[in-house]
Amino acid sequence: MTWDLSKLYASFDAPEYLNDIEALKQAAEDAVNQARSMEVSVPALEAAIRVNERAATLATKTMSFAQLTLAADANCEPAMAAYARLLPIMNRLEEATSALSAKLGPVGSLDELIEQSDLLKAHAFLLRRLKENARHVIDPALEPTVLRMQMTGGSAWEQLRDQLDGNHTVDMTLDMETRTLPLSAVRGMANSPEADVRKAAYEAELEAYPKMEIPMAACLNGIKGEARTMAELKHYDSVLDMALDGANMDRATLDALMQAMEESLPMFRRYFRLKAKLLGYDGGLKFYDLFAPVGKAKGDYTPEDAREILVRELGAFSPRMADMINRAFDERWIDMFPREGKGGGAFCSGMHPLGISYVLANFEGSYGSVSTLAHELGHAYHNECMKDLPILMADYPMPLAETASIFNETLLAQKILEKADRDTRIALLEQQLSDAAQVIVDIMSRYLFESEVVARRADTTLSPRELCEIMLDAQKKTYGDGLDPECLHPYMWACKSHYYSTDVHFYNFPYAFGQLFAVGVYALYEEKGADFLPDYEKLLRSAGSGMVRDVAASVGIDVADVNFWRGSLKVFADKLDELEQLAGA
Repeated sequence: MTWDLSKLYASFDAPEYLNDIEALKQAAEDAVNQARSMEVSVPALEAAIRVNERAATLATKTMSFAQLTLAADANCEPAMAAYARLLPIMNRLEEATSALSAKLGPVGSLDELIEQSDLLKAHAFLLRRLKENARHVIDPALEPTVLRMQMTGGSAWEQLRDQLDGNHTVDMTLDMETRTLPLSAVRGMANSPEADVRKAAYEAELEAYPKMEIPMAACLNGIKGEARTMAELKHYDSVLDMALDGANMDRATLDALMQAMEESLPMFRRYFRLKAKLLGYDGGLKFYDLFAPVGKAKGDYTPEDAREILVRELGAFSPRMADMINRAFDERWIDMFPREGKGGGAFCSGMHPLGISYVLANFEGSYGSVSTLAHELGHAYHNECMKDLPILMADYPMPLAETASIFNETLLAQKILEKADRDTRIALLEQQLSDAAQVIVDIMSRYLFESEVVARRADTTLSPRELCEIMLDAQKKTYGDGLDPECLHPYMWACKSHYYSTDVHFYNFPYAFGQLFAVGVYALYEEKGADFLPDYEKLLRSAGSGMVRDVAASVGIDVADVNFWRGSLKVFADKLDELEQLAGA
């Protein structure tokens, strides 16, 4: 099953696509000129919103067509050419945003202007954030040059990294037969029920990375070096402060989250050592066994099985979600299986102008694959709840972006656990703990790694050896004695695409926020039952209309209180207690 991108355009030389690029180019110029010449008033602000809405609609369609094509086929030359053609236009849109922000900065009567227009009221949070961010606008004399240089800097490094990853193949020997496989397929073998397959895949993967470590390190150095420069130009104290501002999140919330995560590390280490025992050995878990299935749960799901389970279990919570999942399968929103040239992992890309979402998966038949589909279709459901909002208000920050996806994972697991026998219960409890450990322990290792890399990029370029050393140090600090110190993964910096985003740095802590916030939201659902659905959809709908702390407060959650995060983490401690009891029995 491959996704149907013809809903966007028939091809890169289709008249509709070429016309939309020209229309986008004109809309970007109109937005820049309108913002720079604006005398701030209600009609002028309304005009600014309309021109930016038009540009955002065209940008979403044209850029997504290029990016989604490249995600499924890193070698598509027309998509590469289209992406390169669009980058200068995206820069002009960024200039338009900066110009509008600079105009709003000194306006003391913005709230009074907003109250005079329904259109402005609908975009009130956006306008207020633009005003606040006026202090982070790059000097207008420098911005065009800086943005052009990014096209041959960070953006080029990011694209190179994706091409390296998508095209890299691995020679792997199994059962006396050597096969050449896409890197994404080899990574997928970490979920294999066969220990020798997991071990062989891990060893083959680690042997493959040195073949591309030099360009990968160059990509990472370039992107993180540029991040430091951009933070300085935008008048942020650090790259982390820039990331927090982009996430609509404050430092007090991050500190509370990180404190609770650090406190939970001994519990997760206990889980890793228990899993090692369940797999037949003592001591720390071997890295290649992190995703090993435990127990006797069904492990050979087909896409049809996954669809039936998701529609039944998630649809019992929300009929609207059931309808959306059926549409996703029937209308081919999903690109399902790994193949050469296709990126690894999974993601969901909302297509607001079409009212749909595209999902990339690398389905390999495990329960984890089904859970991943539930996760990505949770993102799609979030987009579904926002599809009638203005496009400029349908974007939401990363910490809240994981709410619906993790909620779906949690809901699916709980529904299946309710009907599970002992062996299946062991398998599913272990899967939940495994997923949580990735989003707490591994995310913390990524946070430590990125913090160190960004700090050291101040005055040096890091070699592949140094990057591996920093990664191993971060893994030892977080996984501790939960993992076998002789069997870690020094090349996780090359494996994870999150480090290479030029738009989002510290692309890590939002996942931990999302995991634990969604657990807290799920607790509200357990308390209120079916009556919670309207509140839940309202929460999702409001995700782009307020600061993270304020959106969370709308359902009674204080995300700056460490006790909230401790309460969510206790859910996993309780699951570990139950798993230990079941395994012991």
